[in-house]
Amino acid sequence: MTNIIVTKASGEQEPYDEAKLRNSLTKAGAEQQTIDHIAQVILHELYDGISTHEIYQKAFQKLQMHSKRSAGRYKLKNAIMELGPTGFPFEKFIGGLLDRLEYSTQVGVTIDGECVSHEIDVIAEKGDEYFMIECKFHNRKGLKCNVQVPLYIQSRFLDVKTKLKTHSGHDNQPPQAWLVTNTKFTSDALQYGECMGIKMLSWDYPQGNGLKELVDRANLHPLTCLSSLSQRDKQQLIQLDAVFCKDLIKNKKLMKEAGINSTKTDAILKEAEAICNHENQ
Repeated sequence: MTNIIVTKASGEQEPYDEAKLRNSLTKAGAEQQTIDHIAQVILHELYDGISTHEIYQKAFQKLQMHSKRSAGRYKLKNAIMELGPTGFPFEKFIGGLLDRLEYSTQVGVTIDGECVSHEIDVIAEKGDEYFMIECKFHNRKGLKCNVQVPLYIQSRFLDVKTKLKTHSGHDNQPPQAWLVTNTKFTSDALQYGECMGIKMLSWDYPQGNGLKELVDRANLHPLTCLSSLSQRDKQQLIQLDAVFCKDLIKNKKLMKEAGINSTKTDAILKEAEAICNHENQ
């Protein structure tokens, strides 16, 4: 279709692939007519070396004109990065996501190891599975988890493994390590993690069952997806321990506590409910 080369956030370059754009717009719930229109407009605005970020921004702005609901879902990757700058909201996000997927979770648990104590980001269990989860958060695109991260996780896991067995009566339930990131893993990180039996979850791994698919399956989106919230609004809400769009739907007083103008509340709730499909749940 085109010989245009695009530049990814990592600096890597590759040919422009319109199918990727169409696929991401489809997953966001955009109508076919809207997808065709955006793809055609983007095609005429391409130039050699254009960044994937610029393509994303162009598509997002055009999608907003058609559907705030689809635009909010389309910006999921960026919205998760906006949960920063610290990693704690991301830990809560993962805990809440796993709760929605029928895990029982605890966030920020301190466990004494054989040598030192450790704060475990998330402890999760489901059936016969029992996990110590480390959440590696990045708030910039292009950053990947390299092999040093699963190496570090494995050493922590070995120190705390015995004590985890007795935590909350799990003597007969062998724990497993689980590494979660909102970006991607290097090939070495994946190779080492899989060799050591660490469960690995990134934005696009495992293929077809990565973080983006789990969020879509759980229909649980971060409040940072909402374009009706300013950056200040988002940070104020996060400081109040709100992470998800559903937090605002369930507790409307949060917006007042965050100092959000009451005239904005209805628009925020309307967008949050649309993104969550709240009326259909």
